[in-house]
Amino acid sequence: MKKTLLMLLAASVVGIGVTPLVAQAADKKKPVRATLHSKQDQQVRAKKSVKAMNPTGRARSISANVTDGQQGLALQSSAVLVQDQITGAVLYEKNANAVLPIASITKLMTAMVALDAQPDLQETLTISVEDVDTLKGTHSRLGVGTRLSREEMLRLALMSSENRAASALSRYYPGGQKAFLAAMNAKAAELELADTQFFDPTGLTPANVSSPRDLARMVDAAHRYPLIREFTTTVGEEVNVAGRSQQFSNTNALVHNSTWNIGLSKTGYINEAGRCLVMQAWIGSKPVIIVLLDSVGKMTRVVDANRIKRWVETTAWPRLPTS
Repeated sequence: MKKTLLMLLAASVVGIGVTPLVAQAADKKKPVRATLHSKQDQQVRAKKSVKAMNPTGRARSISANVTDGQQGLALQSSAVLVQDQITGAVLYEKNANAVLPIASITKLMTAMVALDAQPDLQETLTISVEDVDTLKGTHSRLGVGTRLSREEMLRLALMSSENRAASALSRYYPGGQKAFLAAMNAKAAELELADTQFFDPTGLTPANVSSPRDLARMVDAAHRYPLIREFTTTVGEEVNVAGRSQQFSNTNALVHNSTWNIGLSKTGYINEAGRCLVMQAWIGSKPVIIVLLDSVGKMTRVVDANRIKRWVETTAWPRLPTS
């Protein structure tokens, strides 16, 4: 009898000790989930949602879905697509359907829409207070009042990712910036970019989202524009800004690398998007489209791109039929 009473007493003590701990652990999880939802609500303002956001607002890495033949390629970017531009064959993919902020990759669409209007490239555009970034507070060497040709604005927006230049291009569009944004989303629909939406021409807002699959289509479309090919791969340019000569450089270090043959390039970065990179490049005499989204480290996207180049040269192309 005493033994039974002792066992019951022990069980009740264990129950008292465990239950509060379980409840405490559950309580600790609740604020995290609430933060996740609140961040997503802030980031998304239209039909598509920005997926896989953590409490800091950064897009977190999602578990990769790579095939057995791709296991040898270890990439740190969260979402990746490598595609044969000619056949459309996917050589490598990792979370290729993830919908994420794309930052300044946006400027490829900005350039296409600006050029589709067949504007006078020599028309002088003036940087206005409306072009100043009040969302992220980013710096620009194009002060209010800077006057440059539309062609120079386009070059700086694509080569150096100048936000004020991209904004000015949208303001000088027929109908103004509102009409420009409508044209950007109409162009996305025309290209059948189902995961893509735009709320500004610069990419400073995390509400500009897309997926690697959509971006591969967008890169292919942008590659058809000679000026976009030229300006995105220009290594550097000296520009007269307000009477002073200033040197602007390409934001993609790989265009300086002689081992690469790059036909189109665009980088992007805001905190919510991580570091992004899209390229069209010739690898082993074949054109390839590379999309890298949400790279955390400053050099991760460059390292990943170099790994992809070596992998395509040594593994991907040899695996494909020659006929």
